[in-house]
Amino acid sequence: MKKFFLLLVFLQMVTLLSGCFDRKELEEQAYVVSIGVDKTDKENIFRFTFQIANPEVGSSVSGNPAPEPVQEIVSVLGTDFLSATNAANASVAKEITLEQARIVIVSQKLARSKEFIHLMQSAPSTVDLKLNSQLVISKEKAEDFIRDNKPKMESRPHKYFQYILDRAKETGVIPNAPLVRYFQITEGDADLFIAPLATTKKDPKEKYGEEDNYEAGEVQLRGGNVTQFMGSAVFKEGQMIDTLTGEETRISLILDTTLAQQDIIATYKDPLKPDFDIAAQHQVDRVKVKIKYKPNSTSDIIVYINTHMNVFAVPSTESYMVEAKKRKMLHDSLERQLEERIEQLVRKTQEKYKLEPFYWSLHIRHKFLTIRDYEKADWSHKIYPNANVQIHVTVKSLEFGKILRESDLKEVRD
Repeated sequence: MKKFFLLLVFLQMVTLLSGCFDRKELEEQAYVVSIGVDKTDKENIFRFTFQIANPEVGSSVSGNPAPEPVQEIVSVLGTDFLSATNAANASVAKEITLEQARIVIVSQKLARSKEFIHLMQSAPSTVDLKLNSQLVISKEKAEDFIRDNKPKMESRPHKYFQYILDRAKETGVIPNAPLVRYFQITEGDADLFIAPLATTKKDPKEKYGEEDNYEAGEVQLRGGNVTQFMGSAVFKEGQMIDTLTGEETRISLILDTTLAQQDIIATYKDPLKPDFDIAAQHQVDRVKVKIKYKPNSTSDIIVYINTHMNVFAVPSTESYMVEAKKRKMLHDSLERQLEERIEQLVRKTQEKYKLEPFYWSLHIRHKFLTIRDYEKADWSHKIYPNANVQIHVTVKSLEFGKILRESDLKEVRD
């Protein structure tokens, strides 16, 4: 009996220890933080660029005083993510792993080609590459983007991408675009997918516009990192077809009920003094999309948007906060301006794209008994392009931050 008991203990220990046979130490692996993919002259052959972080740089536990590079960038040719990773290991001593890759950067030239969707089919089958990694479109080559991106205040490259993506998503100037969402929308074949647009090449607009009415590279910045994230790339049936500005991207995110709404700061025209702008933060409380489907005539899409606005800056010094009549005028003007901006983008999607990036097809699917009936109704070719879209914006509350009253310029300049 004793021997039998010892045998059971031995078998249990063997079972527990067998889980460590493929264990790998951290220092034996090379962690990729970003992947760049570019089109080449050969069909279905791509150039993959791997940005590998040095985990010892910036670490408080590192005892090596010798200066080391913060990253290593290698570029190889390949047909898919997995084969390119193996090819890159020809020059990298440690085993390359994609588990920590937070961002996949694709050049605009490749995203606009028919080869792109074939490349993306290899992403889900790559075990290490997580589908919550963000898809980003660069105006230049992805390799140039990675090599030219040199953050001034972040020694660790993965931290830069983490902070810039999180902050930009909060302000709404770029969308949240994980790889899994790309596949969901592409396979659904009824909506447009949008991904963040970025560049390290400056092409600033000569004329100053609103703070978000730009695309990446057009913002007039001096100093700091040359990289800009602004606006989005539009994908139809898995292929890039156009770009949206930061403002259009914000509106798209507001109209998408599947996404969490963030506090967004934007500028609006001062209704009493149009030469001035008013800065306001608006928090979208609720967006409701109601579709009245009419099989034999034009369908109606009615969108209700409730938002709360907090005015932070009134450069014109108009006394909106103390005079009820002026405050009502500002309230109505903000509602009207937001409605007009939304209606302008909706018309653009109906006339130019014949599809929308708002995921509105979800709100009509329940009206059909079968998938075949839904496909026969044809949301993308018949329903949405010809629909009568009605936008209703309601500013539920209007506040003025910490402002008690504006300065009286007549007394100041007396």
